[in-house]
Amino acid sequence: MTVTGVILAGGAGRRMGGVDKGLVNLAGKPLARHVLDALAPQVDAVLVSANRNAGEYRKLGCAVVGDGEGEGEGGEGYRGPLAGMLGGMKKAATPLALFVPCDAPFLPADLAARLRAAGDCDIAVAHDGERLQPVFCLLRTALADSLAQFLGGGGRKIDCWFDRHNVRRVDFSDNPGGFANINSPAELARAEEKLKFHRG
Repeated sequence: MTVTGVILAGGAGRRMGGVDKGLVNLAGKPLARHVLDALAPQVDAVLVSANRNAGEYRKLGCAVVGDGEGEGEGGEGYRGPLAGMLGGMKKAATPLALFVPCDAPFLPADLAARLRAAGDCDIAVAHDGERLQPVFCLLRTALADSLAQFLGGGGRKIDCWFDRHNVRRVDFSDNPGGFANINSPAELARAEEKLKFHRG
C-alpha cells in the first residue's frame, strides 16, 4: 500500500522561545528540510501539518495542511500532535500515513520500511530501546474518524488513543539517535556539532 509522509510542524515551540521549530536553521537549512530530505525517499508523497507560516513550509515543495487550531496564536489553543495527525490523515490520498516531527533531523533512513514490516496492524510505532516514540508512527488513514471522535471528546494523549487500536511496537534499539529531536538552543548546538563531525 502507498504511504503519505506527514511532517508534524504544529507545535508551539515553547522551549525554543516560541519559535516555529521546523523553520529553525540547522547547518544552513531549516530543520523541516532535514526531515523532508530523509523522509521523501521513503514514501510516495509528503505533507506538512502546520499551524503557522504555511507559506514558508510550502517553499519546501510540499502541500501544507493545518489542524484548525491556534493559527497565528503563538501556541494558544494548540491541541498537540494528535490534531496534526488528524489533519494529515484527512488530507492524505493513501491508505497509510507515516508521521514524523519537524525537529528530528537524524530520521532513520529505514523508518518506513521497518514500520511497514510490522505487518497487519492499525498502528506501527517506533521504540528506541528505552521508550516509545509515538510521533514516529505508521497508521491507517481510515482511523481518521476514530481520532476525530477522540479529540472531540476532549482526548489529547497519544497513548490513550493508541490503546483503542491494534498497535505494534517496532524495535529501533540499534539506532536510538535517529529519534533525537531539537527542543532547545543547547540541543540545536549539539546537532550542529554532530553534523560537522559526520561531514568532517
